[in-house]
Amino acid sequence: MTAPRPTAPRKAFGRLSLPERTFVADALRTETVGGVLLLIAAVTALIWANVPALGDSYESVSHFHLGPASLGLDMSVAHWAADGLLAVFFFVAGVELKRELVAGDLKDPKAAALPVVAALCGMAVPALVYTLTNVTGGGSLQGWAVPTATDIAFALAVLAVIGTSLPSAMRAFLLTLAVVDDLFAILIIAVFFTDSIDFAALGGAVVGLAVFWLLLRKGVRGWYVYVPLALVIWALMYNSGVHATIAGVAMGLMLRCTTREAEQHSPGEHIEHLVRPLSAGLAVPLFALFSAGVSVSGGALGDVFTRPETLGVVLGLVVGKAVGIFGGTWLTARFTRASLSDDLEWADVFAVATLAGIGFTVSLLIGELAFDGDAALTDEVKAAVLTGSVIAAVLATVLLKIRNAKYRRLWEAEERDEDLDGIPDVYEEDEPEYHLRMAAIYDRKAAEHRRIAEAKAAERHALAEVTGRAGDEDGRPA
Repeated sequence: MTAPRPTAPRKAFGRLSLPERTFVADALRTETVGGVLLLIAAVTALIWANVPALGDSYESVSHFHLGPASLGLDMSVAHWAADGLLAVFFFVAGVELKRELVAGDLKDPKAAALPVVAALCGMAVPALVYTLTNVTGGGSLQGWAVPTATDIAFALAVLAVIGTSLPSAMRAFLLTLAVVDDLFAILIIAVFFTDSIDFAALGGAVVGLAVFWLLLRKGVRGWYVYVPLALVIWALMYNSGVHATIAGVAMGLMLRCTTREAEQHSPGEHIEHLVRPLSAGLAVPLFALFSAGVSVSGGALGDVFTRPETLGVVLGLVVGKAVGIFGGTWLTARFTRASLSDDLEWADVFAVATLAGIGFTVSLLIGELAFDGDAALTDEVKAAVLTGSVIAAVLATVLLKIRNAKYRRLWEAEERDEDLDGIPDVYEEDEPEYHLRMAAIYDRKAAEHRRIAEAKAAERHALAEVTGRAGDEDGRPA
């Protein structure tokens, strides 16, 4: 009886499967564009709120109320952005999570261990850093959850601006990390930031979700059915006292994200493809526009590093995120026999962990919820989120730029498609057909080079004959 062959250790940050790579590339392309818009919106908000001639108008627009009061929806513009538009963002997050669970990296428990443990450690350590900072400094512990979130759009925008060719496996790790991050952020919001519950409204929202699920299972189609129903569910959830964004993620999780016979894409992927641009290009930037407008005077920025609540947020994002994600990744690799990809080093993991310290959209939302009723402290915490995110972005930029030449070589190797069939060569190197195609291509190139060589040789021979005859004529006596 032969001994069983030992299995090779799994590679952390190894090459993605082709379908996963295609999905990640499409998702990140939209998120990158959305991230650039997010940066523009944040800068616009800061300018609008801090230019003396414009500051009053920013406050006026942000606090302008609209909506039917009879339905309990008479809210400010800023409130609509946080509770309304972000529901679209969390709907997309719900679809992403469902897809990851049934068809993506989280489907395989062994593959899921790395991003899940990294995300959990990347939330627990920042919360611990914030708590320790405020316990020792005598601050409020209400904001412990503020530095726990990673903003994938903002992080990808930074990558787009600095031009880093980060390998697709690292980008996919960031995306999966952010999806898990969003899931636990949603749970934190639902559990810790719900003060009172209107059970009648909550019951209505649950019934609406049940109808939504039933229509999906029956195969009913048509946006004119689901959009009005989604609005009713959202309104009931908002009036129940549970944060309205929970309705978005709940509906996202109900979509089917597996393909059936004759389907090229699942309904979840199709709807996500339609809604993601709305989320990344409109909902999140508008939320940033009406949430990021805080004072950035020298005194306000100085207070960020002296007040325990704000200092805890900055340290949580800059130190806690990097240490938590890197530590969680290392521990997972250490205890699951998952070795790091041969093309990468642990310094690359630490750089990406530092980049994950950019916590913007969800951090701002949790900051508003944590210090609701204290407008001054809310603005200071927002300034701390902005400060911590900028510091994390600068540190990550430096660390990633140091290794960018290596990343560019890896990226070019991933993208190479010499047989021009639309599939990167690294996914076809084990297929005989690929090598036959390449042999045919090189045969054609060789034949063309032989033809050119013969033509050049003929030209050189003809030129030599002409030059020789000219020499004979020159040598004749006058």
